[in-house]
Amino acid sequence: MQEFSFESLMQLPSRYRGVLLNKISGLKPANLIGTKSEAGQTNLAVFNSVVHIGANPPYLGFILRPTTVERHTYNNIKATGVYTINQITTQIHQKAHQTSANYERDNSEFDAVGLTEYFHQDFHAPFVMESHIKIGLRFEEEQYIKCNDTRLVIGKIEHLLLPDDMIEKDGNISLEQLDSVTIGGLDSYFSIEKLGRYAYAKP
Repeated sequence: MQEFSFESLMQLPSRYRGVLLNKISGLKPANLIGTKSEAGQTNLAVFNSVVHIGANPPYLGFILRPTTVERHTYNNIKATGVYTINQITTQIHQKAHQTSANYERDNSEFDAVGLTEYFHQDFHAPFVMESHIKIGLRFEEEQYIKCNDTRLVIGKIEHLLLPDDMIEKDGNISLEQLDSVTIGGLDSYFSIEKLGRYAYAKP
């Protein structure tokens, strides 16, 4: 068995360490975050860090990497106050991954990778038409994480768009039927298979 200490991890080559440590937490949700600047330029970026914050009221969060370089997603959220989270499917996962390329600010990732902008009602930020679960959020707060210069960005859900007949009587959503995928690390995508659903656990 291999063993790493904090010190030995920090001595690893940077890219090797990044690949290793992004994989050890297991599979993560695969989502695209859509924004639009005040000037009307749309932006789309893949994220593997979206996390449930609460249901009453409904909040989701995501981790934003250090802002030592320009972060178009973050800048647009701070300027306009709204953004979308769109679940990635097997059909679009390759296009979704391509949004991680370093496109210039005036070049929309929607156009660059071949995904379709969808605007719902008067919501400023673009949804991804091809995504089966589309969520429109309003920026609520951010928590600065001092230890590694990242931010937890939290948004309030204002719009939740799902296909017809995909919500069960108790509110459950069959993600496997929606063709959802997960991300391992930064570059590996996995389809999902339901293993079981169990009753509320009691001693």
